[in-house]
Amino acid sequence: MAHLTTIAKRSYEEVKIGDTAEITKTITEADVVNYAGIIADFNPLHVNKEFAEKTRFGQRVVHGMLVASFFSTIVAMCIPGYNALYLSQEAKFVKPTFIGDTITARAEVIEKIDEKKRIILKTEIYNQRGELVVTGKAVTMLMD
Repeated sequence: MAHLTTIAKRSYEEVKIGDTAEITKTITEADVVNYAGIIADFNPLHVNKEFAEKTRFGQRVVHGMLVASFFSTIVAMCIPGYNALYLSQEAKFVKPTFIGDTITARAEVIEKIDEKKRIILKTEIYNQRGELVVTGKAVTMLMD
């Protein structure tokens, strides 16, 4: 993953429509095992290699919410960053992500609601082949 060592600190007024941010991460077996343990989702499609090889995917599929969780990283660290509150996330899982895939999560500011200091983001994740794997929309706000 791109090592994010600083949190963006922009005011609501400094965030502009069209602003973008992205992070990249290669999903490892350890990521999947740790995530399964944290949320107690041990579906064999995710954690059992022999089982997953017999499915139409031919290999283990990364938990969709693990993949989508990188939208949270963008909200917390990039757009809007410091003092952000994540209000909602729509997510459509378009293609599976597999262990070893390198994903790039991207967000773009597409709308601002001034009265409530809300920021609407178009959110997408692509794999290393440039294939869209998750698409959606996030709603965030900056706390005063």
